[in-house]
Amino acid sequence: MATLTAELEQDLKAKPLGVDQAQFPETTTEQTEDGAFRRQRNWFTAHFGGPDSQFPVEPGRYVLAGSTGCGWNRRQQIVLRLLGLTEAVPFALLTGRDQDGWVIADHGNSLRQDFGTNRLNDFYRRTDPNFQGRGTSPTVIDTKTGLVVTNNYHLLSYEWETAWAPHHRPDAPDLYPEPLRQEIDLLNQQIFDDVNNGTYKQIFATNRAAAAAAKAVFEARLTDYEFRLASRRYLFGPDITDSDVRLFQTLSSYDRGYRVGIARIFGQGQTVRLADFPNLWAYARDLFQQGFADEREQYFLGLLPGPSGEYLSRPGPGSDAADLPPGDEALAAWLRPHGREHLTGSPYYSGPGGGGSYERWTFA
Repeated sequence: MATLTAELEQDLKAKPLGVDQAQFPETTTEQTEDGAFRRQRNWFTAHFGGPDSQFPVEPGRYVLAGSTGCGWNRRQQIVLRLLGLTEAVPFALLTGRDQDGWVIADHGNSLRQDFGTNRLNDFYRRTDPNFQGRGTSPTVIDTKTGLVVTNNYHLLSYEWETAWAPHHRPDAPDLYPEPLRQEIDLLNQQIFDDVNNGTYKQIFATNRAAAAAAKAVFEARLTDYEFRLASRRYLFGPDITDSDVRLFQTLSSYDRGYRVGIARIFGQGQTVRLADFPNLWAYARDLFQQGFADEREQYFLGLLPGPSGEYLSRPGPGSDAADLPPGDEALAAWLRPHGREHLTGSPYYSGPGGGGSYERWTFA
């Protein structure tokens, strides 16, 4: 089913006027005293299923509301596709955000008709009148009640992988294999802190020294994964796991998004490119060519034009379109052979979790 539609372009052209980055909560209230970015906690954290859950596992009951330009949301969309759950959990596009928060597109859902609003924050306040902060992408909304189930993107992919298992397609991969779960949890926390959120720690820091510290950690982590992937096809060896989805979400949007914003702070010559890490770059292409970015996501990544023939100018937070190759040229690079088919490799690595610390760790 085509995901890149004329309606999507129409919704994006009607998106709200953006907010200057200097007014973002990320750069005003979500800061430590020394000018480092500290992301807000997730407000809603309910789980699906269980005897006492008000949110049973019920295909067609919930929508995933998110911005396709948001890595936290793309993570969920990748997992839903891999597991065959895209029809069980339909997608509602968040077109953009202004001072009043995210706007939900009218096409592809009936939330405005059913509940009288297309503002994500209204659904947050409907669920909890004491809600404070900013509504975030992604958010799962119960279309029967208009209540928010969760905006906890840390755990949400685990929900699709476990609670929703009875509805997986027959040949779906096991993205969260039980013998590796604690090690996956630890690696996922590291990927979030240092890579996924590490880009934002550079761009949203209000202190250059804080940004430089985040940059050093980010680049060190990429160096570590570069070595890990020299002998392993995926992070845990021969099989794709949840961790690969999480790392891909940043790698796929790094050069055409985050890097541009980081280079504005530190300069082009001082800002690494994905191609500086040959194993990581080949690994990212391997996943890309296995459907980790559908047409809609390629559009948001600036790799494909929309039905009108126009490309979306959306290079990323704190950035502009300078120093970017044309979309067709960038897409051709993603489709180059990756040469990783022969790799398998051990699921075990030197860390995190070495020495047994994983035994006392759980994300649940």
